[in-house]
Amino acid sequence: MSDQCEERATMIAAGDLQEFAPRGREHCRRHPSALTLQLRRLQPASELCSSDGAAGLVGSLREVTIHERQRESWQLRKGASDVGEEVDYDEELYVASNMVIWSKGSKNQASTVYKAFTVDSPVLQALWCDFTIAPEKSEKADVSGSDEIVEKCICILQNSCINVHSIEGKDYIAALPFQVANVWPTKFGLLFERSSSSHEVPPSPPREPLPTMFSMLHPLDEITPLVCKSGGVFGSARVQYVADYTMRIVFLSAEPSIVMTYDTIQSLHTVWALRRVKPEEQNTVLKFSEQMGTPQHVATSSSLTAHLRSLSKGDSPVASPFQNYSSIHSQSRSVSSPSMQSRSPSISNMAALSRSHSPALGVHSFSGVQRFNFSSNTQSPRRHSIIHSPNSTSSDSFLITETEPIVPELCIDHLWTETITNMREKNSQASKVFITTDLCGQKFLCFLVESQLQLRCVKFQESNDKSQLIFGSVTNIQAKDAAPVEGIDTLLVLEGSGNLVLYSGVVRVGKVFIPGLPAPSLTMSNQMPRPSTPLDSVSTPSKPLNKHLGPLEESVLLSPVPELRDSSKLHDSTYVEDCTFQQLGTFIHSLRDPVHNRVTLELSNNTMVRITIPEIATSELVKRCLQGVKAILPKEIAVQMLVKWYNAYNAPGGPNYHSEWNLFVTCLMNMMGYNTERLAWTRNLDFEGSLSPVIAPKKARPSETGSDEDWEYLLSSDYHRNFESHPVAKALRLDPLEVSAPKDDFLQSLSLDSSTLLFTHIPAIFFVLHLIYEELKLNSLMGEGIRSLVVLLVQLARDLKLEAYIDYYYRDYPALVKSSRQTCIIDQVQTGFMHHPSFFSAEPPSIFQWLSSCLKGEGVQPYPYLPGICERSKLVVVSVALYILGDESAVSNEASHYLYKITSGKDALICSFRHSTSVSSLAEKLVIWMTNVGFTLRDLESLPFGVALPIRDAIYYCREQPASDWPEAVCLLIGRQDLSKQACEGNLQKGKSVSMGINGFRGTGYWAEHSVQKLLHRIIEYPELEGTHKDRQLCQRTMALPVGRGMFTLFSYHPVPTEQLPIPKLNLTGRAPPRNTTVDLNSGNIDVPPNMACWASFHNGVAAGLKIAPASQIDSAWIVYNKPKIAELANEYAGFLMALGLNGHLTKLATLNIHDYLTKGHEMTSIGLLLGVSAAKLGTMDMAITRLLSIHIPALLPPTSTELDVPHNVQVAAVIGIGLVYQGTAHRHTAEVLLAEIGRPPGPEMEYCTDRESYSLASGLALGMVCLGHGSNLIGMSDLNVPEQLYQYMVGGHRRFQAGMHREKHKSPSYQIKEGDTINVDVTCPGATLALAMIYLKTNNRSIADWLQAPDTMYLLDFVKPEFLLLRTLARCLILWDDILPNSKWVNSNVPQIIRENSISLHATELPSSEDLSLETLAQAHVYIIAGACLSLGFRFAGSENLAAFNCLYKYATDFLKCLSAPTASITGHYNLETCLSVLLLSLAMVMAGSGNLKVLQLCRFMHKKTGGEMNYGFHLAHHMALGLLFLGGGRYSLSTSNSSIAALLCALYPHFPVHSTDNRYHLQALRHLYVLAAEPRLLTPVDVDSNTPCYALIEVTYKGTQWYAEATEELMAPTLLPELHLLKQIRVKGPRYWELLIDLSKGTNHLKSILSKGGILYVKLRAGQLSYKEDPMGWRSLLAQTVTHRNSEARAFKAVRRLERREMSETFELWQIKLVLEFFSSRSHQERMSRNPNRGLFMNSEFLPVMKCTIDNTLDQWLQAGGDVSLHSYLSGQPTDESQLSMLACFLIYHSVPTPGQLAAGGLEGSTNFSELLLKFKQLNMPVRALLRLAPLLLRNPQSMVL
Repeated sequence: MSDQCEERATMIAAGDLQEFAPRGREHCRRHPSALTLQLRRLQPASELCSSDGAAGLVGSLREVTIHERQRESWQLRKGASDVGEEVDYDEELYVASNMVIWSKGSKNQASTVYKAFTVDSPVLQALWCDFTIAPEKSEKADVSGSDEIVEKCICILQNSCINVHSIEGKDYIAALPFQVANVWPTKFGLLFERSSSSHEVPPSPPREPLPTMFSMLHPLDEITPLVCKSGGVFGSARVQYVADYTMRIVFLSAEPSIVMTYDTIQSLHTVWALRRVKPEEQNTVLKFSEQMGTPQHVATSSSLTAHLRSLSKGDSPVASPFQNYSSIHSQSRSVSSPSMQSRSPSISNMAALSRSHSPALGVHSFSGVQRFNFSSNTQSPRRHSIIHSPNSTSSDSFLITETEPIVPELCIDHLWTETITNMREKNSQASKVFITTDLCGQKFLCFLVESQLQLRCVKFQESNDKSQLIFGSVTNIQAKDAAPVEGIDTLLVLEGSGNLVLYSGVVRVGKVFIPGLPAPSLTMSNQMPRPSTPLDSVSTPSKPLNKHLGPLEESVLLSPVPELRDSSKLHDSTYVEDCTFQQLGTFIHSLRDPVHNRVTLELSNNTMVRITIPEIATSELVKRCLQGVKAILPKEIAVQMLVKWYNAYNAPGGPNYHSEWNLFVTCLMNMMGYNTERLAWTRNLDFEGSLSPVIAPKKARPSETGSDEDWEYLLSSDYHRNFESHPVAKALRLDPLEVSAPKDDFLQSLSLDSSTLLFTHIPAIFFVLHLIYEELKLNSLMGEGIRSLVVLLVQLARDLKLEAYIDYYYRDYPALVKSSRQTCIIDQVQTGFMHHPSFFSAEPPSIFQWLSSCLKGEGVQPYPYLPGICERSKLVVVSVALYILGDESAVSNEASHYLYKITSGKDALICSFRHSTSVSSLAEKLVIWMTNVGFTLRDLESLPFGVALPIRDAIYYCREQPASDWPEAVCLLIGRQDLSKQACEGNLQKGKSVSMGINGFRGTGYWAEHSVQKLLHRIIEYPELEGTHKDRQLCQRTMALPVGRGMFTLFSYHPVPTEQLPIPKLNLTGRAPPRNTTVDLNSGNIDVPPNMACWASFHNGVAAGLKIAPASQIDSAWIVYNKPKIAELANEYAGFLMALGLNGHLTKLATLNIHDYLTKGHEMTSIGLLLGVSAAKLGTMDMAITRLLSIHIPALLPPTSTELDVPHNVQVAAVIGIGLVYQGTAHRHTAEVLLAEIGRPPGPEMEYCTDRESYSLASGLALGMVCLGHGSNLIGMSDLNVPEQLYQYMVGGHRRFQAGMHREKHKSPSYQIKEGDTINVDVTCPGATLALAMIYLKTNNRSIADWLQAPDTMYLLDFVKPEFLLLRTLARCLILWDDILPNSKWVNSNVPQIIRENSISLHATELPSSEDLSLETLAQAHVYIIAGACLSLGFRFAGSENLAAFNCLYKYATDFLKCLSAPTASITGHYNLETCLSVLLLSLAMVMAGSGNLKVLQLCRFMHKKTGGEMNYGFHLAHHMALGLLFLGGGRYSLSTSNSSIAALLCALYPHFPVHSTDNRYHLQALRHLYVLAAEPRLLTPVDVDSNTPCYALIEVTYKGTQWYAEATEELMAPTLLPELHLLKQIRVKGPRYWELLIDLSKGTNHLKSILSKGGILYVKLRAGQLSYKEDPMGWRSLLAQTVTHRNSEARAFKAVRRLERREMSETFELWQIKLVLEFFSSRSHQERMSRNPNRGLFMNSEFLPVMKCTIDNTLDQWLQAGGDVSLHSYLSGQPTDESQLSMLACFLIYHSVPTPGQLAAGGLEGSTNFSELLLKFKQLNMPVRALLRLAPLLLRNPQSMVL
């Protein structure tokens, strides 16, 4: 009976029980195709894989009910969170037919389906797998392994392919080149087992076997064979393919990376380490073929490679993957050599191969045709003969196709094979394998051999250098099933009898009692139970059974046979003895799906229940203590202790949370030998219910009759007291019993039982608990736990007679310590048995004392710490050593000067410190080290204030001046969320529209933007239309709007991929007076030129397309999807395509579509597409695009090619396209052709006679782009004489003889235009001039510039068109880039003297007359030269908002405006003045690009209103472009002045404007949009990181010094457009309102560029006590300003100081903090820091500290005078003190660092007679003099001797 009682006692109560059904099953029923799935015949379960070894999780497949013939399987795993915090839920992957359902959820959290996948064919297996993507090798050398990106995926295996779906949403499908039996997830990727078909027996001529295992490291990688490295007989390890089909994988684990296989022939399990292949091993495997002399290896490694490769392209095999190769073999005619066939055919499996070390028999290179015929059933020897004949002559071309061999990726190394036993069964393959850890961290690999009913556990551990695993011996546990319980480091074993038993490693913990499940009762058992365990007998539980377990069946004695699963083994099994027969119908059949501490039980009636195995401890305090005690005890004792505790804690009906600590104390003290029943304070610990018999071991009683003590114990018990006060007792008038006064506690001695488990380890346990006590002091949230712990510590210290410790605890908790006085006597003899560990110190280690000594600069002893448990102590010690003592080696690996490690086993690793970022000061080092060890703000807040002060000081220092390259975690720690958000804000949230409203903050304000919107989106509605002429003019203006609108809305929209892009319609309707009838220009009633709106529609399409931001996610399909159905909209679509090219999206358009569009022959589409594609491939010399463009340029085609009829405008677009694609490359052939094309003759048949000017200009611009900025360094082009040729084109002269293949065309003159052999300057001059400007751009080449000087004689002026003077002046200034100055003096210096002297003043009323001078020529030349100079000024200061340039240009613009209305205007010509005015307006807009300047806006609006006179389409176009540039991209973009940008702007702003909307004679209109290539984002918008709203912030921009100005700083109020980044040295966000932030551009501009390209959002953080500029523009409402006005006299001290004054201190914890604060501020390191940096803000108010110090001093001195000195003296002399004074005494001792009485006695202070002696003696006690002054009178006892 006692046995039964004991057994009952050691039961462990499992947590609540829940019915379990996979969540996916319910979801499947609701799935649309559920019905068809049930009807479909699925293949039998045997074909499906039944177990997934990752943790033995996939359920065995069986029917759910008879009706649903649906095969299903599922696996569970612990939920993983993205953030990395602890989450407690299950994730389930459920497979049924061709569906896979991934769901998440737990018992207290509703389950949700996360993803559901449906595939085409039945799913064979589904699993989770993480693929690692190695990062691209970056420039940095110190790339660590942590940079690998992990892609979390789900893999779904089907018959012919495997689908991989990543969490990010990527889908991959990989075709499988063979039938797969099983897939396993590994640390590196997937591992495949090829299914070995039954007919794959070795044929009579043995052939090279095929690999059976393959790996795939990423879904896009190839499937490669696995290699194996096994040691040879003589130690020579050989690498070969895994080709042994008798080897099956039964288990694979990622951490540690091992594989367990089972050899079906030898019936042995083997463990291998899985790792990546080393390069030399790859070479060995691939070179195997070369060692063989046989010719068959010539073709090796090609065919399988070819097959695998062809398969991975996606054509999946039909029946058997390799069937189609059998024909190839049968055709191969060859002679078979008999010698090869004489080899022994019996050697088959790999094990045998590796043992017989014949090199010829080894598994050679993974190659050769023979490996493909394993799927053909007929084993014809002829088919294999080709491989084995040494002289085989194969005519098969297939074999010769040489492809590179497939390089293996993974390798397995042999680690351990189980020993061969005599009684090894044939089919003893492990059905379940898992890795488990015992309570002390020892690891076991357990595998369940079902046929033997055994669980075999192998202990393994890492070797010291962490390089390999060492396996130990095997322990067998009898088991029918088993499952690991990872959450609490145990495993559950289902015994044959149906009992569930918990083991930790191989130590039995106890039986699990499941409430609601019947325990199996013993009806028949062998009479001789095995001696090891008592009979398993437990009475049936009293609780009724849960409903879902089904009715109890009648007591039929069930046969044990079905339960053992293999009746043939029944009689051999030694296990039949303990086999109990089930009386009840429901018993546990098997265990499955263990996750954390939950496991599912499968019951015999086909239901499943999920139970929770209880935790080992829930309270933080108990967990810490258990960890500590476990770390210090020997492993065997530790396991026993933990098992006892676990049984006590989880006994059925066990305690609740509150009494967990009390239970722990009682349990621990019992194990140490205390009699807790007799000890006063443990006796009163509140238990619910009696102590479990396990806890109190049965004490030896002196007699059976009992004693008086028992009666007294009963009378003093709580039970008795409760009973006496009970109303029943009063009703029965029971007299209260007199309790005899208990004997005094001091007299009643209790002795300890020395035979208990932990008795000898009491000192070690005490010391560890003391260290945990010190650790808990560093967490201000654990106050309650400290108080509980100190009571236990005081008891142990008393019994161990450790005076120093008792005194120490008294000082910490004066109120607590005085209350408990009972000691227990430890026998002196037994004290000898106690194990005093080496680390035990007589002086109690105190973390506060240690810090205090550091701050005072005294020498410190290393502080003892427990790795893994006292992490905070270690952190505080190291950080103080670094920051206060300034020892930088403290954070490197060796912290041994400061820390003394306490372990019972291996060393713990200290985090090493990598200098990855720029670190200059100690504060920065400290902060970066703390983030490396994972310290966060949350931890800092729970550190006590005084301890945290040095760390806070360092943080405060770093917060002031952070580096911009610190990692995110560091920024969070120092409270700079602005920096951390900036660091992680790489992926900005994309809204539908990028915020354009930011302009509400800037410059011109909202109304300006609104008016621009109105102007650029205007619809004509003028009631006062007078006739059709006016109407036509207004139409011209409307048609000129879209180009400007494109600039205004540039990159401002993210399209929705499922919708078409809205293109606003071009509205050309107006109203005619007097009846306001609507007039439509397209109606045909009004005489308008044909195709009038054609280009306007094109521009409209471009404007719409340019709204799309470059960061938008669009693809080829979307671009095609936008193609309009109506033919009228084709022009708009053409423009849309060009826009997509300009913002970089056209590269996504498939080549097929591009050719499709071009073959349609629609002129506009071709123009848009060619320009778009070229802009997208700017400067890449892309060959495919070059071919595309060449087709459209006759000069680039071979002379003999068919003449294609390419429209002229398309040719122009193609030529510019060539320029863009070859920009800056100085490609010789292209340059030569373009140079010739500038002067292309009109052709004999006049084929090139129309619009020759635009073609010539395009060729010039393209040539300029190709040689952009190369100047005289045109390598390899000196023979082309490019500059001279261009000069000739510019000034005219005889045509040179043309070399090259097109000379014929150039030879024959035109039959209609009388050009003769001279150059037509009117055609070639503009192109040549701009080509020279671009080639010599910014080169400051004087000689070329002089060619471009305006003529200075009247005779020469007559030869040059005035328009060309504008271009020459512009070109000259662009070459002399550095000479451009922003003032009118420089502008006028470009005008030749003759013009200057004879220029007409604006205000002249009558014209001067002159005979020899043509005033008209002079006047026109004058305005054009000035316009040219001003335009160059615009280019030079584009996007700079330079004030001088603006004023200069504005002056000239107003001058021209006056000219227009002056009487002399007719001489110059209105057209010329309008052109020059437009040019000036564009120059102004370039300088002020993106700024929305008000004056320019007024000019633009004025010009927009003008519709009469000379105003035509071209001028409107120019004005609207100016307006668009002014608000470029809604004020977020500006222009760049890089060479490439200037080339683009020259094309876009070419200063000859079209006369009407279809005019492309001088310049192709489509080129006006190339300004996009010059636009760059430069808007910087500060965003408040806390409120996430834009705000104003003061920014200081520092310019690098240049030849014109020294290094200078400028303050800007952001949001603002920044200057060009290459001009800047640094940008700083300035205080005082926001925390400073420095972006240093001298190290590179990439950081700032990425910020600007992502919307320019710069996160800033408002300082405490400040308001934003919007709320408080003048800064008068900040807290600091208020404190200046209201002086606050009283320094508010800590609450603790007030409490001290009121004498209410019950513990001295807070006093310690104040003491540490005062010591920190007076420490030497702090003083030095302050002196180095005197203007640094003080971390605390300087008045505050002295006030606090004085208050404490006064309070303690008053106490001394009011009788405190008496109690102080009695304390120092070791006599008991007055209880009321204890608290204040402790405060005095702590604050003044008074040594203990023991130390004073040792110092020999008794005999001192005067103060000077005392001073000397106290020197070694490190006591401050001010404390000594207060102690001296007491020690000397003679006031006179205080005199020195």
